[in-house]
Amino acid sequence: MSFDVHELDTFLLVGSAVTLLAVLAVRVSSRVGLPSLLLYLLMGVLLGESVIGIGFEDAELAHAIGFGALAIILAEGGITTNWRETKGSVKLGLMLATVGVTVSVGVVAIGAHYLLGMPWELAVLLGAVTSPTDAAAVFSVLRVVPLPRRITGALEAESGFNDAPTVVLVTLISSGAATENGPVVLAGIILFELVAGVLIGAAAGFGGAWVMRRAALPASGLYPIAVLCLALLGYGAASAVHASGFAAVYVGALILGNTDLPHRMVTRSFVEGLGWLAQIGLFVVLGLLLSPGRIEWDTIWMALGAGAILTVLARPLTVLVSSLVQKMSWQELTFVSWAGLRGAVPIVLATIPLAEEVDQATLLFDIVFVLVVLDTLLTAPTLPWFAKVLKVARRSEPRDIELEAAPLDRVAADMLQVNISPKSRMHGVEIGELRLPPGASVALIVREGETIVPERRTVLRHGDDLLVVTPRKLREATEERLRRVSAGGRLAQWLGDAP
Repeated sequence: MSFDVHELDTFLLVGSAVTLLAVLAVRVSSRVGLPSLLLYLLMGVLLGESVIGIGFEDAELAHAIGFGALAIILAEGGITTNWRETKGSVKLGLMLATVGVTVSVGVVAIGAHYLLGMPWELAVLLGAVTSPTDAAAVFSVLRVVPLPRRITGALEAESGFNDAPTVVLVTLISSGAATENGPVVLAGIILFELVAGVLIGAAAGFGGAWVMRRAALPASGLYPIAVLCLALLGYGAASAVHASGFAAVYVGALILGNTDLPHRMVTRSFVEGLGWLAQIGLFVVLGLLLSPGRIEWDTIWMALGAGAILTVLARPLTVLVSSLVQKMSWQELTFVSWAGLRGAVPIVLATIPLAEEVDQATLLFDIVFVLVVLDTLLTAPTLPWFAKVLKVARRSEPRDIELEAAPLDRVAADMLQVNISPKSRMHGVEIGELRLPPGASVALIVREGETIVPERRTVLRHGDDLLVVTPRKLREATEERLRRVSAGGRLAQWLGDAP
């Protein structure tokens, strides 16, 4: 296979144009409340052989691109997830990602076999492929819906962890290993891959954080690259020993994203942008793989039937069983049941049987593709309405501040850049009322483009950017104090260390 400079020019022209259109499409999708995946899938279909004429039928390449993109998306999700806000819901999220997935696979497989007439192998594959929720869809949609932390935390944890067991299950079924081994051996393989993946990811996360805290890199732009590479190192290391790379990359990224590292906001912005790029490439490739001419009415009806089984039976039962580990109201459980967003993950998983040339794998891919589109059209736009009807929506966005840190290595200190958001109660607070730990101080205020050297009686305003210098050993206490004042205002000085 040769690739000359003229083909490179064409690739860059088409690729940059498609990417730019996809970036602009984010604005359109956010206004109508739909995950951008629908627009990206549509772009891929339009670019395909049925419309513009770009032929793409390489299921193995789509499979490889899908796994690489999912690894980056999970790394972005882990790095940008706030552990303090999520840890209270991790038990429910893990239950949904393990026991819940098992229940969902069983219900969908039984329904697909007896109600839709699918052979057992295809029915089990359909259940395994459609059971996991999609991290990209959950992270992009739920973070703009005002929900309690226990709901968003559970859904984000579920979408971050449930890729791992389903990838293992689909791979074993597609390769024929599932039929060669009994259910006990199969469960043991899945358990080993998950546990080993989590341990390898934790090692990559903690080890990487230790290295990053001691490495004074010459440019701030190198920090986000290094952090992302550390997370992906966990994925590669886990895959090399036949453990779950997806569990490793998410756990490693979660640890790195919640560790005291320099330039955290820069890192977050970088991985968010790269996550969007991975979504664009992934969805366009999956759209190219679909041939609309193959879609018949029987395929659509089977997709509608499978979607009904998944939404009406499997998902509610999954949530009900998983809720045994965490008490929630029926309104919250109903919303969690409805918010099981499917996206690229089921379609990517459907490429595994295609690559393994499983019988009727093309039909399975088409059914899953149609199911994901219909499910997204139905679920995503109605989430805000459901949240209001079930009375689980918050009345306002959380009050918080944005913190960025840069190391001052020669004096063993850090400089924090603090932005006072429009919702922050730090507005109207005097510098002296911040009561920062001894040794920490506000060095500069930037207000509407002008710099102010603060005094004790200087009053803070919405939109201010503060430069706070703190000894490195007091950085965590300084950040915690700033967050408490942002949430409680002047009242925080009387609350002390109380939450």
